[in-house]
Amino acid sequence: MSLAPGPDLIAIPGPSPVPARVLNAAHRASPDIYADDLAQVNLQVMAHLKRLAGTRANLAPYIGNGHAGWEAASANMFAPGDLALVLTSGHFGRSWAEMTEGLGVTVERLDFGALAPDPARLAARLAQDPQGRIRAVMVCQTDTASATLADIRAIRTAMGDHPALLVVDAIASLGCAPMRMDDWGVDVLIAASQKGLMCPPGTVFVWFSDRAAARGRTSLTSPWWDWHLRAGSDALWRWWGGTPPVQQIFALSEALTMILDEEGLEATWARHDRLARATWAAVDAWSVGGSIRLSVADPAARACSVTAVTLPGADALRAWVTRECGVTLGVGLGAPDPSGALRIAHMGHTNAGVLLGTLGAIEAGLTALGIPHGTGALEAAAASIARSAGTAGSGRH
Repeated sequence: MSLAPGPDLIAIPGPSPVPARVLNAAHRASPDIYADDLAQVNLQVMAHLKRLAGTRANLAPYIGNGHAGWEAASANMFAPGDLALVLTSGHFGRSWAEMTEGLGVTVERLDFGALAPDPARLAARLAQDPQGRIRAVMVCQTDTASATLADIRAIRTAMGDHPALLVVDAIASLGCAPMRMDDWGVDVLIAASQKGLMCPPGTVFVWFSDRAAARGRTSLTSPWWDWHLRAGSDALWRWWGGTPPVQQIFALSEALTMILDEEGLEATWARHDRLARATWAAVDAWSVGGSIRLSVADPAARACSVTAVTLPGADALRAWVTRECGVTLGVGLGAPDPSGALRIAHMGHTNAGVLLGTLGAIEAGLTALGIPHGTGALEAAAASIARSAGTAGSGRH
């Protein structure tokens, strides 16, 4: 007899759970897409997205997923043969580099394994490029596979006066971790709807500075990808390159209201930071006397939206908690031994109760399968949550 019947608990790093309010907002017939009402909602969504990213920069939305956002940015920044420097800290950084290379861009990789990018290594590399051949430095703020967190401010500082654009993939971090695009000097920012934004997959956003816009169009900039035609448009169809994703616009409006105007962005960041620390406390307790460990050793380099764990028997554990508890965990994507790794997501529409339920299901699975582990994990997570209640808002902002 399984205990899985009941609400499914999804703890994968995207698509993340969608609030009922957001689903209800999307669950409506399409209005007249040529009338003013929908256009006004769209403008409000674009303004909210700029608030979320901490920017007054240009914003181009696209119908697509995160990979579409990568290609949209590259098609506007590069001509074939241009040189891009990609800082890789896991599977998604490497995938981004490969996609960019597939467009005919010359890609150089600074690979940090599963560690966060080292700004000093970046500074040393850029010092070897006095001619400014490197057109852009590209980095994932959070690599969703390795669960690393890049220090974007430090990376910008390391770039000094080099003319390269700073391009940040915030797909797994926006709405979960601090992002201050203008203050930090980010030129291009990419994010999507299905993670911290608490919406279904299907829309992706590219914010770009005036400095990035000044590069103009290249032979890669087709009319569909052209961010100049979308940003600041006076027609709804121009924003979206055709028929707008009506239900997504309503969903985004509701979700962004929840984040920005109800919970508040600083509080949203603090919630994610507190849930992450509770997760780490549990994994640290499990690690005593066994082979379980956090994949990112340095707490300052860990993402607050997803935690990667090295855990012998992870595939069997994931199957057990799904079958017996109705809990879905993330696969060990990009790990040296994917069958011995998993990811616990704590992003978007989630809270302490959901997290403690997830950790409890993992504890039950470890016990049922006889996987060696330390004790006191749930107590450690609960204590972390209790301690942080008195310091809410004091996280890594």
